[in-house]
Amino acid sequence: MNRRRLGSALVLAAACAVGAAPAGAQAPAPAAAASAPSALPAAKPAAGSSARAARSGISCLMGPERVADIGTQVVGVVSFIKVDSGDEVRAGQPLVGLRAEVEQAGVLAAEVRARIDADERAAEANLSLARQRLERSVQLEKQGFVSHQASEQARAEEAVAAQKLEQARGQKLVSQRELGVVRAQLAQRTLHSPFDGIVVERFVNTGERVEDKPLLRVAMLDPLRVELVLPASRYGSLREGDSLAVQPELPGVAAVQARVTRIDKMIDGASNTFRARLSLPNPGHRLPAGARCRVEMPGAAAAAAAAPAPAPAPQQRPA
Repeated sequence: MNRRRLGSALVLAAACAVGAAPAGAQAPAPAAAASAPSALPAAKPAAGSSARAARSGISCLMGPERVADIGTQVVGVVSFIKVDSGDEVRAGQPLVGLRAEVEQAGVLAAEVRARIDADERAAEANLSLARQRLERSVQLEKQGFVSHQASEQARAEEAVAAQKLEQARGQKLVSQRELGVVRAQLAQRTLHSPFDGIVVERFVNTGERVEDKPLLRVAMLDPLRVELVLPASRYGSLREGDSLAVQPELPGVAAVQARVTRIDKMIDGASNTFRARLSLPNPGHRLPAGARCRVEMPGAAAAAAAAPAPAPAPQQRPA
């Protein structure tokens, strides 16, 4: 009996010794795991400050300085189109032409009428003859060979001849003005570019009949217009003529300088904002219109540098 009790006690002691050994060996593992994440929070403040620097400034949009839908004030059929989408154009360059056979014929006829001066020369000759008759009649009246009534008749004929000469000269002037009218009508059949720019879109093709719809769309890309919406708290911080740095949101494009050209005189009460317009030189059309950008306001960089970095979020220990 005693031997059985002693054997059971030895078995129980051996089992306790075996169970205690794994528990003591695995105890340091959580401490090592807890010490590993301690280096992670140190890298987050730098990432947050760089993100704030990348997003500093006020959002803006770069658009074309002018956009024109080229149309015609006359009805006609397209005869030729000399440009296409994406082509550069110069001010006054012919873009689209309408059929103009009738107008060209009218110009030729008006040119012939304007050159005819037969009526004017005939009136000048008639006036010269009437003046000679008047001079002879006056001399003969002084010598008593003709009556005073004959002299008065010669004087009236001279006045009538002078009026006919004025009428002939006026008719020639009218013919010249009519020539200008038909030339203007002919010029309406050809559409020209109103400014230097780019053909953005083409709406018609050769042979189409046009009346009241645009034929082309042209945009001026040098300079670009930068539209800026500012909070009312910044009203007065800008003046026309100020130079601001504009950072286009395009890969590999550095910031460029733009000049303030217009500031709204009214603040929008609903949004408590006002608008400002900048002119951005764009030689060679390096920057595309329609791209977004950011404008660095005066004093904004110093304020961003002085702002404290946000505290890192506490790291939770694994269970």
